[in-house]
Amino acid sequence: MRSPFTRRRRRKAAGVAFAATLVLLAGCAEDESGAGDDASGLGGEIIWSDFGGPTNEARQEVYFAPFTEDTGVDVVSVVVNDAMQEEMLSGGPGDYDATHVGLDLVYANVDNLLEIPEEYQDEALPEDIRAHAFGTFHVGHAQGYLSDTFPDGGPETWADFWDVETYPGDRAWPGTPGSYDSSCEIALLADGVAPDALYPLDFERCSAKLDELRPHMVFYTSYPEIQQLLVSGTAAVAMGPSGQFTALRNAGQDVTVSWEQAVVSPNVIAIPSQAPNAENILALTEYFHDPERQAEFAARTSYGPGNPEAYEYIPEDIQEGLVTAPGHTAVVYQDSQARAEATEDLLNWYTAWLAD
Repeated sequence: MRSPFTRRRRRKAAGVAFAATLVLLAGCAEDESGAGDDASGLGGEIIWSDFGGPTNEARQEVYFAPFTEDTGVDVVSVVVNDAMQEEMLSGGPGDYDATHVGLDLVYANVDNLLEIPEEYQDEALPEDIRAHAFGTFHVGHAQGYLSDTFPDGGPETWADFWDVETYPGDRAWPGTPGSYDSSCEIALLADGVAPDALYPLDFERCSAKLDELRPHMVFYTSYPEIQQLLVSGTAAVAMGPSGQFTALRNAGQDVTVSWEQAVVSPNVIAIPSQAPNAENILALTEYFHDPERQAEFAARTSYGPGNPEAYEYIPEDIQEGLVTAPGHTAVVYQDSQARAEATEDLLNWYTAWLAD
């Protein structure tokens, strides 16, 4: 029986056709001598910027390696430099061909991004923005704990997370200004706000609710600290990206994650309009849209795929660890467009709250 993660390593027919179209449109078709060793007509490199770590490692194995094998194009990964990313998202020059961002930043900078070929757009994204992002993966901001901490059952909703009498112990919480993640949405949900009434975000109400829990918060400054805080017993429960709980489980820990009211945050890859190697990065979007490759990436990272067809290749036991799995019906989706309109306000609010 074929593995559900069998990779279509040699997809030259479609890939070459698409690449050839790009070459012709750019007026760079090969001459009659057939110069160039690779049939795709591509060459050179792609400068890819993301946040490194296991997510980048998974991208290299699932997407970059077969693309390089098929086209001869090297994909060079670098860690995001905030200044260069901001400059390029604003329409300025820079080195990046692709950069990892939240969907809210795509909304905020849509006029300065290249469009993805229609056949490789991720259907899980809202229709009004899917032409400007690819490589979608859904992060779940959820709560998790070591199962032994609450042998009779632990917190499930965000109101439970705030209930330190019923579920005693400190809470691990993001402690740097830029890592506000879904902090405001979570505070509002804990305060009884309905998911469809979260936006526009009420920052004053968010702060008041966070103040209630602050005496019981342990702040982390990097995501891997979540694992350390739980294993050491410093925190009884943590709020953070669901992938951190998967990493604990992969390390042999018995972890319980509540998907009740987990906040879904779409993360994507954007192509700046000034990308130096536009032909190459647009050709790579085909590989990222492939449902079998997305299924393998989801299995490695526990992030939900952007192409719904990927679920056909994801076993049920792995689906259980994905925030957007069909069975997780009580999750809450961020409104990325509303957050885009409040990007500066979000950062200023959380910076001020941490400093109080």
